[in-house]
Amino acid sequence: MQLIDTHVHINFDRFAQDIEAVRERWREAGVVRLVHSCVQPEEFASIKALADRFAEMSFAVGLHPLEAHQWTANMGETIATRALREPRVVAIGETGLDFYKADNPQQQKEVFVEQLKIAQRVNKPVIIHCRDAAFEMAQILRSFWDEYGRVEGVMHCWGGTPEETQWFLDLGFYISFSGIVTFKNAKALQESACQVPKDRLLVETDCPFLAPVPKRGKRNEPAYVRYVAEKIAELRGVSLESLASETTENANRLFSLI
Repeated sequence: MQLIDTHVHINFDRFAQDIEAVRERWREAGVVRLVHSCVQPEEFASIKALADRFAEMSFAVGLHPLEAHQWTANMGETIATRALREPRVVAIGETGLDFYKADNPQQQKEVFVEQLKIAQRVNKPVIIHCRDAAFEMAQILRSFWDEYGRVEGVMHCWGGTPEETQWFLDLGFYISFSGIVTFKNAKALQESACQVPKDRLLVETDCPFLAPVPKRGKRNEPAYVRYVAEKIAELRGVSLESLASETTENANRLFSLI
């Protein structure tokens, strides 16, 4: 059985002391590929160094919505150039909207659209972060589709209702579920996990955040994506092996991993 963790942040300091042990555990759990997301372009060197060290790792480059205040035109060119020149860059992101704490929604929207344009220019999918902004996100994507054409991508660490999930399925997006889907009170999200067609479903950890049950409250790591897959397989009434095969095929397709 093989799994792909489609969203990790293992360049964070919390992994500095035991990254080799973390790698052994993800390999033992059947995780054969990782997609490392990017919060800001300054991380590029540290993420690339990890990809140099771990052949199973591909990565993204982009600017997180909570860092939108850092955006410059030069940053956009940096993202595009790195995506074009580094063959292991498989996506733009993570980008998107986060209205949970931020007070700059307009700036976030503008920076998000700029990164959609970059993704289209370099022919890469987008990794989308969307928190408390599903309605606005869907509006922007529909408008972008009408004006510029479609961009492929994934709604990462998805936490939306079934209605919101359908908006993004209708836009052609993949939906990726994290450890949140294992939480006892995540009933609407669990319903969404059953709703997504099998050819649009992905799994992730978003580590070091949001460790799934039975590791909740601990540092998350790529090996724990197996618990996410197990829960979704249970919810959908399929075998873990089947769910793993489907999500691995989907990740390979979206990110052109093979």
